[in-house]
Amino acid sequence: MDDNSTVMVEQTIILSDHALRQMQERGVSRDEVEDAIRMGERIPAKRGRLSFRRNFKFNRCWGGKHYAIKQVVPIVVKEETDMIVVTVYAFYF
Repeated sequence: MDDNSTVMVEQTIILSDHALRQMQERGVSRDEVEDAIRMGERIPAKRGRLSFRRNFKFNRCWGGKHYAIKQVVPIVVKEETDMIVVTVYAFYF
């Protein structure tokens, strides 16, 4: 598997406490984070980390505005058998 492909199913996704807090604040579910990692676009991030980007149909209000799309971007540290999610971003448009 090359660096631009999706994560192998065997890898365990572990959410840090910080990531869990950010997910709650930014309206992101665990399923969305896992889907972004397994199926999203893989992008290099700072300090040797990886980010994954995936758009989801939203068609709801967030922060008093209506948005059609929610983009979920988890930042991970890849270990041999685990993906440690250190933070999660969400963008609405």
